[in-house]
Amino acid sequence: MAQKFDPQNAQNLVEIEKQFAVKAVEHAQTYWNLLEKVPPRELKLSKIDDEIFEDTLATFPELAENEHAKITKLDEDWLKSETSKKRWREFIARYEKKVKDFNFGSLIRTDAREEYSETNTIFVTRIQFYVFEIARNRLGLNDRAHEIAKEEAAKEKEKAEKEKARAEREKAKKKRN
Repeated sequence: MAQKFDPQNAQNLVEIEKQFAVKAVEHAQTYWNLLEKVPPRELKLSKIDDEIFEDTLATFPELAENEHAKITKLDEDWLKSETSKKRWREFIARYEKKVKDFNFGSLIRTDAREEYSETNTIFVTRIQFYVFEIARNRLGLNDRAHEIAKEEAAKEKEKAEKEKARAEREKAKKKRN
């Protein structure tokens, strides 16, 4: 008979951590692709975006201060301080039965005005990702990210078209010879 799993004494297995990292990267790429295609103010991330947004501002009123500075540019020290951790744990627990994978790890951009990069990314829970990205979308803080994503997609498309044309020229050249 299998023993009951005790998460408090579980080992960190490298392969499992790698799989979680892969999932987090895939989630970030999917979200960036959404930002490219859909104007952020029209984007819905969950069935309960309104509830999450309202609950967030009620629970963390400091997020509305200074023109939403802590939403635009995440303060990792504030997020991970002992006081904040306790508040976040209580907040996150409220969504255990409401949001699928509420506590899965997700990558989030620390600065909403920039794209995902090694220096502009931190790891948060899925519900924290929703908290900040729903707010960023509603408040227009992801509008610049939307433009950056569209510009990148246009450059990639142009590059692919040039590569295809070059390949076709090479093929035609080989046929002639």
